[in-house]
Amino acid sequence: YTLKRAWPTLDMARSAQEKKLPVVLSTDEVRRVLRCLRHPRYRACLSTIYACGLRIGEATRLQVSDIDSDRMVVHIRHGKRSKDRYVPLPQGILVILRQYWCTHRHPVWLFPTRTRGRIPASEAKGPISAGSVRCAFRAALLECGIQKPATVHTLRHAYATHLLEAGVGLRVIQVYLGHSSPTTTAIYTQLTQKTRDSAAETIDQVVGDVTR
Repeated sequence: YTLKRAWPTLDMARSAQEKKLPVVLSTDEVRRVLRCLRHPRYRACLSTIYACGLRIGEATRLQVSDIDSDRMVVHIRHGKRSKDRYVPLPQGILVILRQYWCTHRHPVWLFPTRTRGRIPASEAKGPISAGSVRCAFRAALLECGIQKPATVHTLRHAYATHLLEAGVGLRVIQVYLGHSSPTTTAIYTQLTQKTRDSAAETIDQVVGDVTR
């Protein structure tokens, strides 16, 4: 389209893209990971990622003005494909965020980057880096002995799966996650324990009736 030239390679057959199911942590495993986070900065950030189903970039760029405690929602700005959305703000996370903000009182960033020397945290030039959050998560995962190949994004998968197991509808979860297509959200139906247990009971009944 740009060079007005033919690109025959685009017409070649391509191998099918491999599709893997995401890793999901149980509620107990999420609790164990969060408890192993020593620094309040990382505990607050990763707790928010799980409790609000955020991508890591959405969480690290959160600003103080994005927290609406009157309506109990978080305004996610410039998410994937530059789309904004609102997600529910759990009361417990509001308490954690307020307690953490009191340790730095930055006028803009909810999670300001670490400052050096005598520069106060309230004068940090930008938000916390995504790399440091990933390192903190990996260290906590190792410390609590969980062997699953989880990443920070696994907390977002856990959020969606746990909501679905609790009875929240797929359409609602789709909106909270900011998915454009319901097909993307539907993958979590394969990850819920309740769905698997219910299907297993039905299969046992059907197969049992046939094999008796």
